[in-house]
Amino acid sequence: MVQGSSYICSLVQSLRSASFPSKLANYSGYTSRAASNSLRHPSTYSDDEYADVDWDKLGFGLTPTDYMYVMRCSKDDNFKEGRLSRYANIEISPSAGVLNYGQASTPFPLISPNISLQEKKKNMETEDGRILLFRPDQNATRMMHGAERMCMPSPSIQQFVDAVKETVFANKRWIPPPGKGSLYVRPLLVGTGPILGLAPAPEYTFLVYASPVRNYFKDGTAPLNLYIDEEFVRASPGGAGGVKTITNYAPVLKAIARAKDRGFSDVLYLDAVNRKYLEEVSSCNIFIVKGNRISTPALSGTILQGITRKSILEIARDHGYQVEERAIPVDDLGDADEVFCTGTAVGVAPVGSITHRNRRIEFKTEGSLVCKELYSTLVGLQTGRIEDNKGWTVEIH
Repeated sequence: MVQGSSYICSLVQSLRSASFPSKLANYSGYTSRAASNSLRHPSTYSDDEYADVDWDKLGFGLTPTDYMYVMRCSKDDNFKEGRLSRYANIEISPSAGVLNYGQASTPFPLISPNISLQEKKKNMETEDGRILLFRPDQNATRMMHGAERMCMPSPSIQQFVDAVKETVFANKRWIPPPGKGSLYVRPLLVGTGPILGLAPAPEYTFLVYASPVRNYFKDGTAPLNLYIDEEFVRASPGGAGGVKTITNYAPVLKAIARAKDRGFSDVLYLDAVNRKYLEEVSSCNIFIVKGNRISTPALSGTILQGITRKSILEIARDHGYQVEERAIPVDDLGDADEVFCTGTAVGVAPVGSITHRNRRIEFKTEGSLVCKELYSTLVGLQTGRIEDNKGWTVEIH
């Protein structure tokens, strides 16, 4: 399983030598180690030329690439044309809205991860050499939804998609070789303007950067072992738990750290009101399987509407499964045949066990698995191995 932000891009070898957008001509800025002073124009790299990376040791960590995309606007204006620049640190006021009041949205999937409105995307390899974006319009829409909730202007869907395309193409040599990982693309929308009182920032920055990654979890593709921690909740009714904002992530770090210290992969959270219904894992949605029925918690304002979640629900219906979105009592875990998680970074990951109140419940992880069947179709669509009759993929020309 290839795991790893918010879109899925597939490597198309034929585009490694294609002409590059002219917007790169005037790039400037301090560069990272990856983008050193000897950085060449992307169009000068040969079809088979990759970045200097030990792909066999690639994990889910930041590997700075060559370029990032930047676009700015004021509070009462619309985003206009952005530009590519070398990947570098950004300068921000100590009184920036994001630093003082957490005004940022993250379609994390953006990618996730995060100080802003983010969307995640992942680049995966195709066998016929095309670069594909997976459901970019849905990721853009999710960013717009998060921006509205956080009182932020947002790029249009077309601006979002174009920015991702330029970023991926500029960093095409960082797309891992087939079977070695993915290029994770993370868009961010951040309140960068200075503000002292509690109010929307006067200026906003939209950023897109990328990093090659491999498996999200430390144990790679091994089944996850989750822990239900009843002391912490991820989101409450009326809050911002249903949109991608930075406020959704820092509060769960303590719960995750405690679970990992106990040998678990991650935390499965219950609802904040009754403490009895499943909600989601720290960075992904949860599904349970019983016979031909696949269930996932209904979207109620406290659960993120993941693009992978949405895609798996549709694929499951296509495969003839009975799909339901409902309130799922924690006790239903005892009757489940399979449990799995979905997310941009995670992909589709089987769950081996869930521990609740010192009771360990184990699930099927070998043989013919529903999650593997659905994931195989998802990856086939993302990588072009299966014909896309749904209009989910967008090719970068």
